[in-house]
Amino acid sequence: MKKTFKKIASQLHLWLGVSSGLVVFIVALTGSILVFEEELEPVIYPEFHVVEVPTGRSPLPMDNLRATVANAYPKQRIARIEIEPHADRTVIFDLVKGKKEKNVLSVAVNPYTAEITDTRRENESFFHIVLQLHRYLCLKDTGKAITGVATIIFIVIMITGLVLWWPNRKQASQRFIIKWNAKFKRLNWDLHAVFGFYVLPFTFLIALTGLVWSYKWVNGMIFLTFDGKPQQKREAPANVGITDTTSTGTLAKIIFDTHRLLPHPGRIQFTLPESDSLSITVSKVNGNASISNVVDFLYFDQTDGKLISKRLYDDETTGMKVRRLVFPIHTGNIWGWPTKVLALLVALITATLPVTGVVIWVGRKFKKKEKVVRKNAAPHTAGHAKAAVG
Repeated sequence: MKKTFKKIASQLHLWLGVSSGLVVFIVALTGSILVFEEELEPVIYPEFHVVEVPTGRSPLPMDNLRATVANAYPKQRIARIEIEPHADRTVIFDLVKGKKEKNVLSVAVNPYTAEITDTRRENESFFHIVLQLHRYLCLKDTGKAITGVATIIFIVIMITGLVLWWPNRKQASQRFIIKWNAKFKRLNWDLHAVFGFYVLPFTFLIALTGLVWSYKWVNGMIFLTFDGKPQQKREAPANVGITDTTSTGTLAKIIFDTHRLLPHPGRIQFTLPESDSLSITVSKVNGNASISNVVDFLYFDQTDGKLISKRLYDDETTGMKVRRLVFPIHTGNIWGWPTKVLALLVALITATLPVTGVVIWVGRKFKKKEKVVRKNAAPHTAGHAKAAVG
């Protein structure tokens, strides 16, 4: 019974691995690149993100920066404004045409001079392309379906791999240690099986959280499990009063009140609605929180910048708090640098598993062919020997 179970696990592990190996390799490799996206962005695009901080000068009012961008691009609508907590960073304005945000133009503005320092199309930036490859294989909905199925298959592969790895008493010592001085075949097996075992808990968690973006029902299960009801729709509330004129210094007032109500450091993002009847959404990351992705939301009237309502992280449902953990767990950002380094190593090792697995498979196929050749050659050789004796 045990042998039959292992044989089934072996066949599943082999053929599922062969069928999904390339996708797993691409997803794991691109995932390793995305781990340090936040740190690498300013290095790759310094003109877009970094400015010199002038001595004795404070940033200009946000309304001045918005006016500069609006005048430079009158045919496009400002959808978002991103403000980093660092003094040497640009303010990023995301511009769109119409309702759909397919081709976002990002405009970087020097907060001290209101000068536009750089622009880019977001869908042409390096990390956007890597993310598209990671989630969709750059094939849109088709790619999303492929990566989703491949992730489920990979979860099954990990379970069957653990079954095959599970040692008996004689094998226990070799299942935990890589024999670096062994021949290639044994070393390759160790790299696949031993490394695979050590990264399995982390890879399993990364794969499981990845399903949230592939399937809506997985996302829905989080809220049904922890809240006992489906996820509630969240949208900006309506303006308290709609007038034909907007007060001057509205954004400056909103930023002041945001810092007053949420004094912790963190990235701020304005979401400016297309409709005049909806309020402005301001989100601020809590940089003092023990885990990442702790975000508070404030809603301000577009006309006068008065606070309409707030949605603080502490008041969120358990389901929403768990959902907010999904992204930092998946990316390794949950506890900063230590977990990011761990995620990088796990992703790189995971990318090697399809490669070492294929090498094992090819080696076994070659060995079987060799046996067949020897079997067929044996009678022929024996016949020659008899003829020689005769």
